[in-house]
Amino acid sequence: MPNLTRRGALRLTAGMALGFALPLAGCGRNDDSAATGSAERVDDSPAKGTVTVWAAQGDADVLDKVIKPFKTANPDVTVKFTLIPNADYYTKLQSAVAAGKGPDIAQFFPESQAQFLDPSILQPVPGGLVDPNSFFKSLWDAGVVDDVAYTVPWYAYTYALVYRSDLAKKAGVEAPSTWDEMVPFFKALQSAGAEHGLAADIGWDIFNGQDVAMYAWQAGGSLLSSGGKWTVDTPAMIDALEYNASFFTSGVADTATPTFLDAQPYFVSGKTATMITGPWVVGQLDTAAKKDGWTASHVATAPLPAGSSGSVSFSAGGSWGVLADSGNADASWKLVRHIAQPSTQIAQYKAYSSLPAVVSAWDDSAIKGQPLLDAFLTQLKNTRTFPQVSTWQQVATRIGKEMEAVARGTSTAEKAAADIQSYADSLGTGAK
Repeated sequence: MPNLTRRGALRLTAGMALGFALPLAGCGRNDDSAATGSAERVDDSPAKGTVTVWAAQGDADVLDKVIKPFKTANPDVTVKFTLIPNADYYTKLQSAVAAGKGPDIAQFFPESQAQFLDPSILQPVPGGLVDPNSFFKSLWDAGVVDDVAYTVPWYAYTYALVYRSDLAKKAGVEAPSTWDEMVPFFKALQSAGAEHGLAADIGWDIFNGQDVAMYAWQAGGSLLSSGGKWTVDTPAMIDALEYNASFFTSGVADTATPTFLDAQPYFVSGKTATMITGPWVVGQLDTAAKKDGWTASHVATAPLPAGSSGSVSFSAGGSWGVLADSGNADASWKLVRHIAQPSTQIAQYKAYSSLPAVVSAWDDSAIKGQPLLDAFLTQLKNTRTFPQVSTWQQVATRIGKEMEAVARGTSTAEKAAADIQSYADSLGTGAK
């Protein structure tokens, strides 16, 4: 499946989720004043005027309803939404920004927003607007460059293990907690009736590249050096490539199927028994099974099994930024502040199942009462942001290509890591 199609499917089915190459430097997290730049603080007076908002179709579809309290409290403000198909969103936004015809507020995706994090495109988040420490750390970090924050997190997701609890019970096994336990766990589920223990898409693209990068973190890798150079030809990347390939070479995953959109039907039918995936599947499996209550009796979740450096995953979701040439920055930031409030994020969850980026919102009974989400909360507290450099998506796609070659046995992990490093070095990072 082409990258944009898969990405669009991911965003549009997520439910809770889901032009230019700018020079960018490394990112960091600091105190409130340093991390939010030197923009003038936003007061508590009512917002006024018109605010234009662009967002990708999906989670934002319900936002006009979710922000009704903001519009009630600010009767002199008009909020105009433009929802754009996912596959076209960044392209249209880039074109509008280049032409000086962008909106006041734009939605971004923390895992792929690096190209926009520049003062010529986005305003720094005003000091005191929000508390950076109220969000999952890696989600906030994803919007920070040179100790200046440009985006405010909106919703969150990450990957965890989703597996057939009924088959695990039949096999007498518990969820794996380490890499070494993964393949035996999958084989046990196969002995309990699954055709394959793991649903894994081998087709190379940016998403599978991100998975291998995540495994490299678990093996102690860093992707970028402290000096901002690519470091992907490492023992950790080799371990990650071999770990991923082991799913296919051991026979617990099929090199032919399932494709991305087949994952849930295969899981429900027993063709596969485990997915390494995001939280949106939790709310969709009853539909796939065509039976209410199927998920509660057949499914469990667990944090990702740990490599030598732990079970770290990546953070992703949605975020908001105010464009540098916004004609109504004051009202725009007041709207962003409202969306970042726990009560608004809970309302967004109830309306669309978008999981909050604000940690305290997870204490609400609507979310806390969903036990299958516990593993995702645990995992979100142990996540990293992908490299905030303009060439990351190209490098991730190349990792995906080399990952497939290793899994199919047409390349070794050592050669693949060297090829990724050579390609990454040829691109650089776009850093200043």
